[in-house]
Amino acid sequence: MELYERIAAFAGKYGLAVNGPDITSVIDGLLYDMQAGLDGQDALGKPASQEMIPTWTNPPETAPKNQSVIVIDAGGTNFRTCLVSFDGEGNPSVSELKKSSMPGIEREFSKKEFFDTIAANLDYLKHKASKIGFCFSYAMKITPENDGEVLSFSKEIKAKEVVGALVGQSLSDALVERGWTRPEKIVLLNDTAAALLAGASQAAGGRRYSSYAGLILGTGMNTAYIEYGPIAKIRGLRADIPCEQIVVCESGIFDKAVRSSFDTDFDKTTQTPGRYLLEKMCSGAYLGAVASYAVRAACNDGLFSARAAEALRAVNEFTLFDMDRFLYTPFKTDTVLGAALAKGTQADYDTLYFLLDIFVDRCARLASAIMAAAIIKTGRGKNPSMPVSILCEGTTFYKTHNLKERILGYLNTELIQKRRIYYEVLTLDNAIILGAALAGVSA
Repeated sequence: MELYERIAAFAGKYGLAVNGPDITSVIDGLLYDMQAGLDGQDALGKPASQEMIPTWTNPPETAPKNQSVIVIDAGGTNFRTCLVSFDGEGNPSVSELKKSSMPGIEREFSKKEFFDTIAANLDYLKHKASKIGFCFSYAMKITPENDGEVLSFSKEIKAKEVVGALVGQSLSDALVERGWTRPEKIVLLNDTAAALLAGASQAAGGRRYSSYAGLILGTGMNTAYIEYGPIAKIRGLRADIPCEQIVVCESGIFDKAVRSSFDTDFDKTTQTPGRYLLEKMCSGAYLGAVASYAVRAACNDGLFSARAAEALRAVNEFTLFDMDRFLYTPFKTDTVLGAALAKGTQADYDTLYFLLDIFVDRCARLASAIMAAAIIKTGRGKNPSMPVSILCEGTTFYKTHNLKERILGYLNTELIQKRRIYYEVLTLDNAIILGAALAGVSA
């Protein structure tokens, strides 16, 4: 029996498509859900899964000049702080960058402890700027004043008391308690909005874009884009509602993609069962763990030799880092999975490689779908000389074995070949920091 046929039969048994999901169908489902999220409900009166969060923000028309801003980047794993200064020509420079762990990764944090920890991490920047741009990479409802009310945490952050809190106001109070002058402004934004803003700053030197989007595919996963039509669910909240604004999709919450039994079984073990279902199929925080379930099932179903199965069962759960080390260098014996197969057969190596690669390819298909949906939703990109820019950020996107190349290939097929929608994928050093800085001085 051919290896491909064995793997295909095994995957089908557990609801995992070897060459799936169908990207066009996922795009259609995303677009329907996105519009429902903007309207407040779908045509049947049911709520959308994606939050579709208006930000009341747009890219600045000109670069800020002769200003400094404190920047906070609270990501999925790392917590970074720094000072960003714009010179007289609007060129940014980053200084005094520090990195620590995100509060709530290791244990449960109370609301006070959470914001006190953030404030303590900022003490070295006291009095160096009156404005703060705060990139908070979790689901928030952005207020018209550019504060953010925490809706939920993903990526296994443990801080239940923080849900419902206004991040900017809470941090401002914590800073005052530590002897700070109350900041003039703390502007909250999501990392996808920061990526979008950073991408918009690259429209210079003869480059023009018709619109902008941002993708994060790292520890978590999300997209943002610019919505040009009226947003029904915020009608009447403010007299001067922007006619166009950045919308953060919260794509990781999308719940209409077909999942395997490996996904449903793993989901039950997480901090947020039943939530962030698409994120748990794609992002770096979860991809290895879900694949671990498939490898254990393959051991039990006899896809590996007895010696290899015993060693893989002993590994139990592995990470995306472990997956990558095997996929890049299968026969190295100083890696978790390479060591497990050191006494296995060639068929064992091929079987494990094929299994892991199914999850990488599925991630590529889903990620290309959410990128395509965000670009399509702008309604722009019809002129090839003025594409939609989408700035992509995240270690999963850039470092996972063969992932970026597949995403770009699928995206080209779905947008340019099928729809004649033109786009440009951008990358930029310190993109999230730059985007948060631009929001902090411009909002």
